[in-house]
Amino acid sequence: MAVNGMRKWVVLSGVVALVAIILVLVAVRGHAPAVPVAVISRSDLNAAVTSNGKVEPVAPAVFRAEFPAFVSKVLATEGQSVRRGQTILTLDAGDVRAALAQARAGLASAESDLRNAQAGGPPADLAQLKGDLEKARVQVENLKRTHQSLERLVAKQAATEDELAQNTAQLAQAESNFQTLQQKLDGMARQASADAEQAGLRASQAQEQVLTLQSKLRSSTVVAPIDGTLYSLPVRAGDYVQIGTLLAEVADLHHVRVRAFVDEPDLGWLEPDQEVQVTWDAKPGRVWTGHTELIPKQVVALGARSVGEVLCTAANDNLELIPNVNVEVKILVRQRQGVLVVPRAAVRYDAGQHYVFVLKDAKIYRRNISVGISSTADYEVLSGLSENDRVALPGVAELRNGMDVRPLEEN
Repeated sequence: MAVNGMRKWVVLSGVVALVAIILVLVAVRGHAPAVPVAVISRSDLNAAVTSNGKVEPVAPAVFRAEFPAFVSKVLATEGQSVRRGQTILTLDAGDVRAALAQARAGLASAESDLRNAQAGGPPADLAQLKGDLEKARVQVENLKRTHQSLERLVAKQAATEDELAQNTAQLAQAESNFQTLQQKLDGMARQASADAEQAGLRASQAQEQVLTLQSKLRSSTVVAPIDGTLYSLPVRAGDYVQIGTLLAEVADLHHVRVRAFVDEPDLGWLEPDQEVQVTWDAKPGRVWTGHTELIPKQVVALGARSVGEVLCTAANDNLELIPNVNVEVKILVRQRQGVLVVPRAAVRYDAGQHYVFVLKDAKIYRRNISVGISSTADYEVLSGLSENDRVALPGVAELRNGMDVRPLEEN
């Protein structure tokens, strides 16, 4: 009886111990942390680079004051559509007109001096000198013929030596007079050559001044060069403007440029003609599409950031995007269809290796994976996971390899 009692006691003790162990395990599992999980599946994946940017007109016509003046009239309003040739504003150009008249008179004088110099001298003086020179030449020739005749007559004793001597003196005087006039003509030619260079310079300067003043006079009337939008008109009638003051800006805003400030590490993904999506906080839910146009060749400092300025174009059919507003830019750099994806939140990185915690039998285990492109929400899985695998997402508890968990509703 003692032996049977001992056996019953041992069996009973074993049952109690087993029940205790089961209760402990149940209690332990009941205290396992709740962890959200996600199921690995296939999906289309668009990898994008996101950044901030600023809207700019593609080919703006910018008008600045070319001379100090008062604004006479303003014939348009900021933000309105304008037609090619439409007058936007005018400046008081009275001083410019007066200066232009004076410059034109100076140009006429310089051109007259140039013509005279190129002709050899002042026309009246030149004509007088040439006339006197021609008379002197004729006189010398006549006296030479007379001298020859007198020499023959003296030889025949038909004329006296005094007559010949008198002719010789007259001929010498005529030849001296001719040489003096010829020297004057040569001197006038040399002077005219020097004057021509100076007159040419004055004429060139006067012509440049006239052209400059004509340009200023034309700029006093600001005219729309294209059909577009007058998106900037900072002046009003009666304002006094200095040289360089902005008067107006006009552009066709049906297509705009977006200057995206992309962080340096993301620049390697970019290429020309990638799809771009632009959003603006002032128009929630509105998306403008376009493409990348110019990829930067250098980076610049932007506050604490190092960025490249990527130029993008975007359609703006309804003219809702206006120049200089700040926007968000998403550049679609890679696209994959039907690839295995894992939530970015589930992927961790350590010592150059991406890894996740895979759920199996209410425990999680670390598993290394290889990833490809990524979107804002997901990574492309190249290896390490299979479709329908379940991975742990971040929660309240810190995840550890081999940890007991209670999976929450799968996402």
